[in-house]
Amino acid sequence: MGIENGSAFLLKVGDGATPPAFGTVAGLRTTQLSVNGEAVNVTTKDSGGWRELLSGAGVRSVSVSAAGLFTGSAAEVRLRGHALAGTIDDYELSFESGERLRGRFLVTRLDYAGDYNGERQYVLALESSGAVVSL
Repeated sequence: MGIENGSAFLLKVGDGATPPAFGTVAGLRTTQLSVNGEAVNVTTKDSGGWRELLSGAGVRSVSVSAAGLFTGSAAEVRLRGHALAGTIDDYELSFESGERLRGRFLVTRLDYAGDYNGERQYVLALESSGAVVSL
């Protein structure tokens, strides 16, 4: 895999339709994706002193964090509504390579900040609820 441009890492939120259409959360400056997993240890005395883990078991999750400039886009307004209501919706992450990840997420953090005579900025965090699939 070649080096990819960070600005091409986009966060998109669904429109609530079935199937969902996705709108880009505009003004992102930084984004981060973490794939987390818990191991299930199945080591026994027959393991010869080596730890053994059960493939495909345990709890997996995806965490997304982003920061950027508030632009008032429809996708940002929808995301803020989810944060206030605590609702889960469809989100998509797209990369410069064309790879996409899609799943349902909960907004667990949305912070706004701004300086006098400066732009309004935000920081957000999302946690997956259910499977996240690669498209």
